[in-house]
Amino acid sequence: MSAVNDTKFSSEVFLLTGIPGQEDVHLWISVPFCLMYVISIVGNSVILFIIKTDPSLHEPMYIFLSMLAITDLGVSIATIPTILGIYLFNSREISLHACFVQMFFIHLLQCIESSVLLSMAFDRFIAICNPLRYASILTLPRIAKMGLMCVLRGVAVVVPLPFLLRGFRYCRASVLSHSYCLYQEAMKMACSDITVSSIYGLSLALLMLGLDALLIFLSYVMILKTVLSIASHAECLRALNTCVSHICVVLLFYIPEIGLSVIHRFGNSSSHLLQILLGYVYLLIPPLMNPIVYSMKNKHLRARIIRLFIKRRDRSTPHSSTGDTGQEKHRTRTLIPSWTLTSETR
Repeated sequence: MSAVNDTKFSSEVFLLTGIPGQEDVHLWISVPFCLMYVISIVGNSVILFIIKTDPSLHEPMYIFLSMLAITDLGVSIATIPTILGIYLFNSREISLHACFVQMFFIHLLQCIESSVLLSMAFDRFIAICNPLRYASILTLPRIAKMGLMCVLRGVAVVVPLPFLLRGFRYCRASVLSHSYCLYQEAMKMACSDITVSSIYGLSLALLMLGLDALLIFLSYVMILKTVLSIASHAECLRALNTCVSHICVVLLFYIPEIGLSVIHRFGNSSSHLLQILLGYVYLLIPPLMNPIVYSMKNKHLRARIIRLFIKRRDRSTPHSSTGDTGQEKHRTRTLIPSWTLTSETR
C-alpha cells in the first residue's frame, strides 16, 4: 500500500499562477521581472565585491550588510526559475518535490534575513547606546558566530516544513496562488487534517518573524531614548542618520511579510489579486531595494561604487597613493565609535 501511495505522490504536480486574466501579455510582463532580477543580482553582487575588496569596509556594519546581500541573492535565485518560467514559457507545472525544495529555501532565507536584520539592529544599538565598547563587543569572531546562529536558527525551524507537507495526500485542485511555492499555500491543497501543520506555521511566524520585529522595535525605542538625551542637536541628527537605511530595509521586509500572512489566513476571494501582487512585493522588492537604499544613504559605500564603475582609471594615477593614505587614516580611527564618523566617512 505504501508503494502505491508513494507512486501517486511522486506523480502529482502543483500548478503555479501568474497574473490571472493577463495571459496574453505574459511576455511583456516578463520584461520588468527580468529587469528586477538583473538589478537585484548585480546590485547585491556589487555590494559584496566592494565590501570584500575594500579593507576600510571590514567593519561590523558592512559585514552584516554583506550577510544581507548574500541572503537577498539567495532569494532571487530561489524564485527566478518558476516566475520567469511562467511568463516566458507558460510553464506552470511543478512537481511536489521541486515545490517543497523551493519552499524550503524561500522560508529558510526569509528566516535568515529576519535574523540578520535583528543583528543589524543590535549593531546600531551598540554603536549609539554603548559606543565606547563598540569595537570590543562586535569583534570579528563574535560577528561570525552571530552569522552562524542566524543560519542554524533558520534551518532548525524550517526543516520540519517539507516533512509535514510530505505526509499529506493531495486530492484537491492543486492550483497555487503564486508563481512560487509557499508553505501556507501548499498546506491548503491537502485533503488531510492540517491542524498540526497550521499551528506550527502560525507559531513559526509569531516566534520567529514576530519576535524579531518586536526586538528590533524595542532596540529602536532604546536608541531613540539615548539619542534624545544628547545635548547637541547636530550630534542627535548624525546618530539618527546612521539608522535610516536599516529602518527602510526593515519596513521593506516586514510590511509585505505581515500583510501577506494576514491575507493568507483571513483574506477572501476578493483579495486574490492583492494577494498575488503582495506576494511579488514580498519576495522581489527587498532584494531589489536593499542595495539601492544602502548605496544611496551611505556616502562611504556610494563613493566606492562610483569609483568602481566610473573612476577605474584613477587606480593607475599618482592620486592612488593619496587613497592609500586615506585608508590608513581610516584604520587609525576605527576605535572611534562608528556613528560619530557618519558625516565624514559615510
